[in-house]
Amino acid sequence: MVSVNFNSSTRKPLVLVSPLDWGLGHTTRCIPLIRELLQLGCQVIIACNSIQKELLNHEFSDRVSYTHLAGYGIRYGKNRRSTFVRLALQSFKILTKIKQERGWLRGFLEQKQVDFIISDNRFGLYAAGVPSVFITHQLQIKTGLGRWADGLTRRWNYLRLQQFSMCWVPDVAGSPSLSGELSHSSKMPTLPVRYIGPLSRLESCTTSGNGGLLIILSGPEPQRSIFEGLLLEQLTDYKGKVVLVRGLPQSTALPAVPTNCTVLNHAPASLLHALICAADLVISRCGYTTVMDLIALRKKSIMVPTPGQAEQEYLAQHLQEQQWAYTLDQKGFVLSKALLEAERFEYKLPVIDMNGYKVAVRELVFPDTTLRK
Repeated sequence: MVSVNFNSSTRKPLVLVSPLDWGLGHTTRCIPLIRELLQLGCQVIIACNSIQKELLNHEFSDRVSYTHLAGYGIRYGKNRRSTFVRLALQSFKILTKIKQERGWLRGFLEQKQVDFIISDNRFGLYAAGVPSVFITHQLQIKTGLGRWADGLTRRWNYLRLQQFSMCWVPDVAGSPSLSGELSHSSKMPTLPVRYIGPLSRLESCTTSGNGGLLIILSGPEPQRSIFEGLLLEQLTDYKGKVVLVRGLPQSTALPAVPTNCTVLNHAPASLLHALICAADLVISRCGYTTVMDLIALRKKSIMVPTPGQAEQEYLAQHLQEQQWAYTLDQKGFVLSKALLEAERFEYKLPVIDMNGYKVAVRELVFPDTTLRK
């Protein structure tokens, strides 16, 4: 049993937050959680790499502290098949990184009196005596290799989850849900699981789109750059207004683009919110954080899953079936055809409460009960 009762009269609760670096989605979806922690008077230390820090600095400036924690550095292949092979070959690297996280955390806790740990998909960040929350929307990890492989991966996933005090799932508890089978496995883990509702750093739009296309790129290389190159080549024939957000917060160079296209390496939350609300249509990856953002803003989208990333391929199918997004494969993607088909698509965008996480954060920091580990 781990007590989480905190005497707020002595000092501010100190919370260690660490998102995975597998794309920027894990980092951006932690932003509303960090905001709420600060609102509750907590001290927040973020363990991340330099790219994540650059992004978060745009949001929090000096309101939080940072400590360096190396990322996993996962890279994809140039096509679906090579991505499967690359991910399989990097599995040992992932296990090594998890072990290194465990050692890093032990040393960190010797120097800092941490009251709570919030880990977004970093399996090594738990410690005896410290309430540790694991955030994931993938209780059932999709491998793309069939049910037997999915079952083995789920068992491995649950063995890792058992080390934490509880699991927060950024999705609704009922159906239909944003992530479908990913967060609603037929077999649940034994640790406490709480559905905290979708996480988005963006508030709902107060204005409607006034024309234009917004492209949001994200995800590991080289697939991010491959998709960018494909789109830039086809944008030469597109005459409408375009804004391209590249998802590269540390970059200073910009690619050559047509005069009707504005390019940004990165857009902080306030600017991204304005861009999405102003756009008629968004083209993006099927990353779950992007899904949550676009659903929160009830924005029509064309989503293109990263080739070989089974989670995004499943999400694309799920979102298409719910008519929440129009989805296409990257292979054979033709911008003009995609725009025409999206115009004909009957979107049925849901209305979902995006504030459920606030209750979960408050009850973590100021609990009435204890968490069992």
